[in-house]
Amino acid sequence: QVQLVESGGGSVQAGGSLTLSCAASGFTFSGNCVAWFRQAPGAEREGVATIYTTDGSTNYAASVKDRFTISQDNAKKTFDLQMNNLQPEDAATYYCAADSTGGSYFCNPYRDFEYWGQGILVTVSS
Repeated sequence: QVQLVESGGGSVQAGGSLTLSCAASGFTFSGNCVAWFRQAPGAEREGVATIYTTDGSTNYAASVKDRFTISQDNAKKTFDLQMNNLQPEDAATYYCAADSTGGSYFCNPYRDFEYWGQGILVTVSS
């Protein structure tokens, strides 16, 4: 049973930073695509960043590129999302997601994912 548990959300002022963490259990670490998504009230869910667990290759949505960084800790089986220069439009509930994949080509923020965390709230004040 794959389980994903997010932590690290909270409130921050515009221009500030926050790091989210996703603790994963129940799946083989290699050969998976792990993603961070977000959804603001009234908006569609948006894929933010992905990491291919086998080689650590990453992909980002254009809206967060150069501000957000996704990383993995193989020993702890955690996946972090470092968010810098946060803006009010970044406020949302953030979700961790995971799925097996056949390679880094298929690991991107626009694909479907089988496993999801419960979500964690990030608020950004102007």
